[in-house]
Amino acid sequence: MTENVVLTRSDGVLEIRLNRPEKKNALTRAMYDTMAEAFGQVDADPTLRVALLTGTGDTFTSGNDIADFQVRATSNREGAASRFLPALSSMEKPLIAAVNGAAIGVGTTMLMHCDLIIAASSARFVMPFTGLGLVPEAASSLLFPRLLGHQRASAMLLLGEPLEAATAHAWGFVNRVVDDVALMETAHAVARRLASLPPQAVRLTKRLMRHGADDVSGRIEEELALFRERLASPEAAEAFRAFMEKRKPDFSRFS
Repeated sequence: MTENVVLTRSDGVLEIRLNRPEKKNALTRAMYDTMAEAFGQVDADPTLRVALLTGTGDTFTSGNDIADFQVRATSNREGAASRFLPALSSMEKPLIAAVNGAAIGVGTTMLMHCDLIIAASSARFVMPFTGLGLVPEAASSLLFPRLLGHQRASAMLLLGEPLEAATAHAWGFVNRVVDDVALMETAHAVARRLASLPPQAVRLTKRLMRHGADDVSGRIEEELALFRERLASPEAAEAFRAFMEKRKPDFSRFS
């Protein structure tokens, strides 16, 4: 654990806040480890439904802490993100990002593993890997071309061209752009809405989108099998009963 990552629970949501504003939330090994533990905590705790990741101050994160980075570059130590990235990419429950200001390097690549992204109007996404003599990580060389198209991804990954919030929204990278002062209110409202839904149905839908069969026929079979199971689930029974009784469904007892 580290004081540079603050964890706060509320309404089934675990807020994971990068809290090193004097260093633009530059990420250290301890911060990576704390985030990885937090992702596992969310998946393991039935009272938690959603994780919300954000940063303190005017920067989401400036990427890796350079001093920490240099130590690892000149030693045989395991990379700081080696535990973080698998924990991030394998999360079963939804992860929302509230991006305040610049998201540099891994600050942008990690977002491809978030399920929803709310960006402040000041948000700016930059991946300066080639200029540092590096290559991208977090499967971004696969995921960015798939989402944005090869040419747009090349501009970001090869040239390190920044992506402004409005353009990121137009390209489908972020879900919503809001004024900076409304960022956390908006993100928490989205998180609470997601947390109020049937939790197992949410997890299974995320699993289908993230890890389902790549071919259409395989995905159809996978969906049909789960759909049949869900028809007989207590969550579906509550939803149908609430519809017939003309009331709002209550999924709080499910985990």
